[in-house]
Amino acid sequence: MTKYQIYFLLLLAIIFSCADNSKENNTLVFKKLLVNSKENPSTIEGKPLFSWFVDAKGYNKSQTAYHILIASSEEKLNENEADVWNSEKVKSDKSTFVKYKGKAIKALKTYFWKVKIWDETEAVSNWSEVQTFQTGLIDSKNWGASKWITLNKDTRTSEHRFRDYKTGRMQKPEPVDGFAASYFRNEVDIEKKLKNAQAYICGLGYYELYLNGEKVGDHVLDPAPSNYDKQAYYVNYDITEELKLGKNAFGIILGNGFYGQNISWKRDPESNKDLAYGPPTVKLLVKLKYEDGTEADFYTDEAWKEATGPIVFNNIYGGDTYDARYELGDWTTVNYDDKNWENAKEASPKLKKISAQQIPPIKKLKEFEPQHVFKGADGEWIVDFGQNIAGWVKLNVKEKEGQLIEVITTEALLNNGKDIFQGSTGGGANGMAQVYKYICKGDGLESWEPKFSYHGFRYAKITGISKKPDAKMIKAVLVATDIKETGSFTSSDELINKMHSISKWTIVDNIHGIPEDCPHREKCGWLGDAHAFCEYALYNYDMYDFYKKYMEDIRTQMRPTKGHNNPEINFQVPTMIAPGKRTSTYAKIDWGVATMYLPWYNYKFYGDDTIVKEYYVDMKNLTEFYLNFKGEDGIMQDGMGDWCPPLWDRRNNPSAMECDPIISANAYFYDVLGIMERFAKMNNDSVYEAKMKQEKEALKMAFNKEFLVEIPNTNYQWYQSQTATVQALQFNMVPEDKIESVVNGLAYNIVEVKGGHHSTGIHGNRYIYTVLSNYGKADLAYQILTTPDFPSQTYVINSGFTTWPERQFEWEKMEGPTNSLNHPMHSGFAAYFYESLGGIKSSEIHPGYKLFVVDPEFPNEITSTKVSVPTPYGNIKNDWKVDNGLLAINLNVPFNTKAKLMVTSSELESLEINNQLVEDFKKQNTLEIVEDAVIFGSGKYQIKFSKKSM
Repeated sequence: MTKYQIYFLLLLAIIFSCADNSKENNTLVFKKLLVNSKENPSTIEGKPLFSWFVDAKGYNKSQTAYHILIASSEEKLNENEADVWNSEKVKSDKSTFVKYKGKAIKALKTYFWKVKIWDETEAVSNWSEVQTFQTGLIDSKNWGASKWITLNKDTRTSEHRFRDYKTGRMQKPEPVDGFAASYFRNEVDIEKKLKNAQAYICGLGYYELYLNGEKVGDHVLDPAPSNYDKQAYYVNYDITEELKLGKNAFGIILGNGFYGQNISWKRDPESNKDLAYGPPTVKLLVKLKYEDGTEADFYTDEAWKEATGPIVFNNIYGGDTYDARYELGDWTTVNYDDKNWENAKEASPKLKKISAQQIPPIKKLKEFEPQHVFKGADGEWIVDFGQNIAGWVKLNVKEKEGQLIEVITTEALLNNGKDIFQGSTGGGANGMAQVYKYICKGDGLESWEPKFSYHGFRYAKITGISKKPDAKMIKAVLVATDIKETGSFTSSDELINKMHSISKWTIVDNIHGIPEDCPHREKCGWLGDAHAFCEYALYNYDMYDFYKKYMEDIRTQMRPTKGHNNPEINFQVPTMIAPGKRTSTYAKIDWGVATMYLPWYNYKFYGDDTIVKEYYVDMKNLTEFYLNFKGEDGIMQDGMGDWCPPLWDRRNNPSAMECDPIISANAYFYDVLGIMERFAKMNNDSVYEAKMKQEKEALKMAFNKEFLVEIPNTNYQWYQSQTATVQALQFNMVPEDKIESVVNGLAYNIVEVKGGHHSTGIHGNRYIYTVLSNYGKADLAYQILTTPDFPSQTYVINSGFTTWPERQFEWEKMEGPTNSLNHPMHSGFAAYFYESLGGIKSSEIHPGYKLFVVDPEFPNEITSTKVSVPTPYGNIKNDWKVDNGLLAINLNVPFNTKAKLMVTSSELESLEINNQLVEDFKKQNTLEIVEDAVIFGSGKYQIKFSKKSM
């Protein structure tokens, strides 16, 4: 072979090797790269899922292929040496939750990855910047020699360690002290230079970790609650910078949390048992890697020292008592004299699985200063912080030794405003009033805040102080799971904006590792409440990991339950509450459907099918359980009811629940049968898919036969209540030829019978405003929202509430507002702000906003909105305003997605896109015009047309 032939062959090789790069596209810019929805995560377990956000100039930009490289080192991260996974070029438009298909992922490793993509013209991007992900312990064997430790001896002697415990069924209170808060310490000697140090800690109960006198991390109330005997969570901290050569001191404080709950709900008639899992216990492992390549472990065992200390009482409901006279000094520093401390006791808690906590931690998110300070009827100071929050108070006081300072936190005042009202925070329900107690040591200014409890409150009565409280003495601290706010909504109507703010506050206050019903008297994860506000939460916050975790709570809550029609069959069924031992009964249909709704909503909003496939068997089993309630009329004979409609009280005024629980439950179940039909198809279960279709059609026929009735003296029909009618319309249960009659029947009841008011509880209120808007009655939706008289959301606002109350009562007729004043199930309706007023919804056929619908439906009173909707592709932004019937929309469509703008044929005639008539715009741009819609790809658009329906 001549040298010219060799040169020619080399030239061909170079050409072929560069073929894919011949159209390099530098306009494709990676903005964010994620593994399991996180940037460079530190403790993943299971197979990773890869996503990327891309900015691209121009219009209709999309992805046609990707190439992922993963390596064990950054040096190997190239196409020839990627030793973990080289996906090669994969022809796919998938840029979110791409499944890993490489070698088995190992524990306690760091992996390096990058990606490049091809666009619709086959132009290729540059490689992304290098990203990393680290794996967690994964397997229990990787905890090594680490032991569970617990308090060996309760040495509390403070007279303040007791609290009064009294439920509504007890004649008089009894003193209780609960499990003691535990203090553990040990030291480790670092003899050579560290390369890396990672701490892994699991508390059964709440813990705080300390190192060399400082708290590790900024988490509080760690870890998230769970069904501890089946599933617990550990947290990872990188402590490389905090450790130093020589001796280092570790300390752990351990409180009861929901694990050591041997006080509250103790006499709950549903459980009739001690609700504690046992005394709190903790496990710590520190993995040390040295510069010389050696490794070592440091861990909890019986060599650790233990003591009790100044936290002399702690209960998640009652609060903390801190007796500063029993402080332990610098007990988390080296060379501390712990000769009087005992050795820790090794424990063996019942526990099946420990996993890395993937949801965001609970943190101190915001501080509030007093807005108003006054003396109550008894002469004690009352502080108003201006906002109903979940959290605790923070004190700075200077009083004599032994002085007891008590802070009673409440949501409300008496209606006469002369004193606090404790009726809504539920001491009679869980047996413990919300009280913080601090006993002074008397050596100057003393600062304190609790560690192991949180309360729901706006007001605080403080006793035992010698001067008027001010912002230097007392603050309120918002404490909640640090879910990131990723969406936004605002409109031209300040009243609607206020409702949006209140709705968000009510959710944030009720996220503490689980979706709670309220942050004070119960703190329980009721399933019905959870699905009621789920969609609104997903519009506003990053809830991807949160609902995955809560589905694990539901699964581990499941109990063997006999079938209704076939009692010989045992089904696995969740209870009404998850997680925890205060379980209530089996989950009735309208609560239990959370088991199907939460995966559906997560899938609809994010497009990740792993949650559907993970829980498919559980969902299928539960569907079969509910089908076991079918009566001869084809209706499931089960249901809890449309919770908390106006004036409803299940003991004193049960008839105020106008919707029969059977009707609302069957409406939900019809919707869920459709979801299960979809899930069966996704899981290649054609037999069950066909069964779900058949059951759905049969239920629709039975539902209309049983519940659709004529409204006397009218030409209208409905389903016997506002809630049932709204559900039937929302879930497409109304026969096509009956829709107009049913919509008019609903409007008739609202206007003529109820005087312009809703009569819905949580089931109906979630959809009523959206349904009315969808069916041409947006003005009526606005009317019932904004009417100032009872019942309405505006009435609640005018009553001075800053979160949504559990009940719909006429507050001015009461001594004080009873029941919870902070219940997020009533925030669900506010999804209407995004899906109707903002006009943005994910397509159910192409979930995760791969295709999304743009269709603002709004009343005449609202002239503009601005919404930003978080998606796995980036934020959709839709700003619209209307002027003299001309609707102007500024729309941002993320890369690799499409928007479906809904327009009527007459609106299409006036449609302009970027100052061009739609037909002219279509000549230069990819655009699809279908019946009642225009579909277009990524880009920033200015859209105008005459809104004919106004």
